[in-house]
Amino acid sequence: MAIEQHRLVNAQYIHTSHQDQRPEPQEISLLVIHNISLPPNQFGGDHINALFTGRLDPDIHPYFKEVYQLRVSAHCLIKRQGSSIQFVPFDKRAWHAGVSSYQGRDRCNDYSIGVELEGADHIPYSDAQYLALASLSKEIMRHYPSIGLGQIVGHNDIAPRRKSDPGVAFDWARFRQMLA
Repeated sequence: MAIEQHRLVNAQYIHTSHQDQRPEPQEISLLVIHNISLPPNQFGGDHINALFTGRLDPDIHPYFKEVYQLRVSAHCLIKRQGSSIQFVPFDKRAWHAGVSSYQGRDRCNDYSIGVELEGADHIPYSDAQYLALASLSKEIMRHYPSIGLGQIVGHNDIAPRRKSDPGVAFDWARFRQMLA
């Protein structure tokens, strides 16, 4: 895996308008791991892509009526089989963190990279996802040296009262060992 001009080489790229410029000057210094499944606890299909690009059809599933108007995105999504999709170049601000704070610094979207795992809090992630996430994280840390092991967190760490992802099923010890 490689990054050139803030984009993953050899990964699918799907442009979204759910992004904007990072405030100046901001140093990319945080990696936030999330999970998402649409509908909840179901995997496969293009529903996540549709949500992140503002094209989610509210008539496909009852849950979609609750979320189809959200303007959210992430820099990358890692599917269950380990493939990666990039929606936002890393130098742009994706809209993944919401109201958030890390180590006393608010507005985590301003200085973070958001990676979504296709998953749910209580469903184990696939081996392929761990491999892809470790590879991507190593490349992000190489390309953005302000992100070290201590700057890789879950959504629950930056929005603890509001979010629980990547959830209890995410094996932080395994992931950190893969990064070592």
